[in-house]
Amino acid sequence: MVLRIIYVLLITLILPDLYLYIKFFARKRRRLWVYILAFAPNILLLLAALLLALNESHTPANMKSMLVFFNAYMLVALPKTFFMIADIFATGIGLLWKKARKVLSFISMASAIALFAILLAGMTFGPSNLKVKHIEYESPDLPLAFDGYRIVQFTDMHLTSFRNRPHIVDKVVDAILAQKADMIVFTGDLVSTDVHEFDGFEEPLSRLWATDGVYSVMGNHDYITYARYLSPHEQALQRTLFKQKMKTIGWQLLLNEHRIIRHGTDSIAIIGVENDGTPPFPERGDLKKALGSLPGYKPQSDTPTLFKILLSHDPTHWRRKVLPQTDIQLTLSGHTHGMQFMLFGWSPSQLIYPEWGGIYSEDGRSLNVSLGVGGALLPFRFGAWPEINVITLHKK
Repeated sequence: MVLRIIYVLLITLILPDLYLYIKFFARKRRRLWVYILAFAPNILLLLAALLLALNESHTPANMKSMLVFFNAYMLVALPKTFFMIADIFATGIGLLWKKARKVLSFISMASAIALFAILLAGMTFGPSNLKVKHIEYESPDLPLAFDGYRIVQFTDMHLTSFRNRPHIVDKVVDAILAQKADMIVFTGDLVSTDVHEFDGFEEPLSRLWATDGVYSVMGNHDYITYARYLSPHEQALQRTLFKQKMKTIGWQLLLNEHRIIRHGTDSIAIIGVENDGTPPFPERGDLKKALGSLPGYKPQSDTPTLFKILLSHDPTHWRRKVLPQTDIQLTLSGHTHGMQFMLFGWSPSQLIYPEWGGIYSEDGRSLNVSLGVGGALLPFRFGAWPEINVITLHKK
């Protein structure tokens, strides 16, 4: 992670301090402690970035070091970088409009302070600011017996996010149980790099219960491939242990397979595929295998319609394969986290994912992308608050 973005880190750690020196220090000598206060934090962060890049392994200890580094980087380097960019624009405008120089300089400083406040809020109360989002979904294919059927979807726990705040996991479980759902589904990324992130969380997760069961699929992190400190054989052993833990806590892990849910003479299908993403994410989903003998794969589209719900971690799977290859009515995904940041309805996820958060519909079929609960690397959330989704099905 650090090595992949080392050039961005170097630029944002060096250029802002160079700009501050030219603007505030080059023409006037100041006391030593002022220099230390202004420049020592970025120098220390620069050294830490180089050390982490050289020794990056994603071991639990290394992940903890990266967590501390990125927290400090966000609170120190990002506001400085933001101030530099804003002040350069302000200076350029001030050359054309001299009367606005003082106001624009104030705006630059205020913007940097506002960013610092946002980052601090996102690190402190953001990860625990859980939201319950209600979605009403209609389909003419839904059997009448399932009108009003309630599904709770949650995703992207990344249990390492809560190692220092385990009470948040209890809060999530209690919020899910309070919805009294007919079915609970988890759409992948329970861990980040190591199956032992599970340790200590088995009890609260095993409390999840619904009338028709708790179903889950694997996300890209659940394959333990980010644990490069483990050999391929050790990674495979951890994947086996991960699947065993799913059984231990009472969740039904769907690996390119399906289950039929019956209410009286009516039925619906819950389908789960392995992660199916675009590089560098694993592409292991097999829709044809997951559907099995169910009607719904396009070659069988002339058979009677069955209402189907697909669990697929990566939302890009919907447009790449689900829409063109099947008649699955409702797909539930996660993965994006909304990049854990949203302001005035905008998230940087929009630059990468066409479907990144909320519900999308096309030709009478829909995808819901949940913003998830945890954080892949940082326990940070602002705007894209942690959420669980309560999806109520209706006969249209």
